Amino acid sequence: MSDIPLSQHPFRVYPGQSVDLSQWPTTDEEFFPVNKTRGKDLLKQMNLQIDALQTLFYAEGKHRLLVVFQAMDTGGKDGTIRSVFEKMDPQGVRCAPFKKPSSLELAHDYLWRIHQQVPQNGEVVIFNRSHYEDILAVRVREIFPESVWSKRYDHIVNFEQMLTDEGTTIVKIFLHISREEQKERLQARLDEPDKHWKFNPGDLHDRALWSNFMTAYEDIFAKTSTNAAPWYLVPADRKWYRNLIVADIIIKTMRGLGMSYPKIDFDPAEITIAD
Repeated sequence: MSDIPLSQHPFRVYPGQSVDLSQWPTTDEEFFPVNKTRGKDLLKQMNLQIDALQTLFYAEGKHRLLVVFQAMDTGGKDGTIRSVFEKMDPQGVRCAPFKKPSSLELAHDYLWRIHQQVPQNGEVVIFNRSHYEDILAVRVREIFPESVWSKRYDHIVNFEQMLTDEGTTIVKIFLHISREEQKERLQARLDEPDKHWKFNPGDLHDRALWSNFMTAYEDIFAKTSTNAAPWYLVPADRKWYRNLIVADIIIKTMRGLGMSYPKIDFDPAEITIAD
């Protein structure tokens, strides 16, 4: 784990900070100055730290942690979730994927389906895509006019503030890949038969709108990264390195909760278990 605190994290977007994703790195070598072999060994150690922290988190049962992942297609959300959270006890962690809304979900306000999935006490919930699609997708694909989606920045900031006021810790992570890396990953899905199922021809349409997506994301980060719910824009072209940075963020966030095991109302030394 790095020695840099979250308050000074180089990949954090600070409130009011403007973001130009073309100038934001998709690769890095300084935050973790290690090679791939060493990096994978380090991740195993960090997985164990996350496991221990989650055990404490679950035992104490008073905190709630929401981790939001956003990325362009092939950005690595699934792989990151598998690699970083693999040691967590399934009893205390849950992944909520948000795909195309159902007819029932569309019959409600856009945050209705989101609110149902937020964590309860002692639970870690991971959003694979999120409420930000209700700005991003509808804006870029012109599903709704600006008069609709432009109001949602404030809606979401207020929604997240309410969650944090009620005891939820929120971490938002954007896995930032380059357009060149996305091309390689899409091509791999075409070249490798066991990855054909992952390829969606519609991804090519979104790829053609790359610059529009980047602009939309830049506005999201500038308008919705707050002290209560910060965004971290993680360089994600190298998968193993991406995992280290995300694991580092999770460890520091959980350590910052000041957790402790519940106090017991008995003396273990006075208890004898019968044969």
